[in-house]
Amino acid sequence: MRLKVCGMKYNPKEVAAIAPDYMGFIFYDKSPRNLVGVIPTITRKVSKVGVFVNASIEEILKKVSLHGLQMVQLHGQEPPELCERIRNLNIKVIKVFGIADSFDFSVLKPYEDVCDYYLFDTKGKNPGGNGYTFDWEVLENYPSTKPYFLSGGIGLENIDEVLTFLYRPEAKYCYAIDVNSRFETKPGKKDIEKLIAFKKRIDDEVSRR
Repeated sequence: MRLKVCGMKYNPKEVAAIAPDYMGFIFYDKSPRNLVGVIPTITRKVSKVGVFVNASIEEILKKVSLHGLQMVQLHGQEPPELCERIRNLNIKVIKVFGIADSFDFSVLKPYEDVCDYYLFDTKGKNPGGNGYTFDWEVLENYPSTKPYFLSGGIGLENIDEVLTFLYRPEAKYCYAIDVNSRFETKPGKKDIEKLIAFKKRIDDEVSRR
């Protein structure tokens, strides 16, 4: 089970030091976690993910080049054609879908062949970072074999629920856990001690499997 820490802004080097698999950097000017400036040098063992909301391909590729991003996460209403264009440039693509009380999984079909991963987040007033979970039982109806990131309101306080979920059938294709707002002292600044404790619980559980 992999870990992605998203919404990085103020202390990326500290977060990189605890070795998550992915770190997400938001390039969306309406977000309080919008990154301005250049990402500091971090270990190449941590993949840098650029998070975009309805951005043009020109803007996305500019940020990929500037920051050396390994992956692109599309958090808006991006069409399959945009995903395909990015992926054809050998950049891995995560396509995000917001889930409320229910979800029509048929909307995934056009994206099946044009992205590498899905990410399921809580549908709320913001594109991400809303701070609460959706009902993971919705994923019982997941029709795909594509690996997905589980996101939305995941924190240290609900780690037991996360670990229980990982043993359920609908978690078969859960590739990574994505955390953000529940691990912050302010938007974009992560609580390192909480992240360490969360990662240890995940790692310990995986090692017991």
